[in-house]
Amino acid sequence: MQRTQRPLPARLNPTAVFLATLVLVLVALFTPGAVGGVLLLALAAGLVWLMSVTWPVQSPGTRVLRLLMLTLLLAVALAKLL
Repeated sequence: MQRTQRPLPARLNPTAVFLATLVLVLVALFTPGAVGGVLLLALAAGLVWLMSVTWPVQSPGTRVLRLLMLTLLLAVALAKLL
């Protein structure tokens, strides 16, 4: 097992995860008000988990890009909440 892998109850299909994330982002962006903001915050929490799992094996440039994406996602979520 690689350093970035953690045991999961079932292996997840990457295509299904991508499509589910895409649907979540679109629903969150088009849902008005606080509901969309909460969905974006849930997505940000998932991104934080993913970043914490893969952080040790990422290059510094990739780390900066991921932090920028997380900051952008949190900014949009807070804008929708307010």
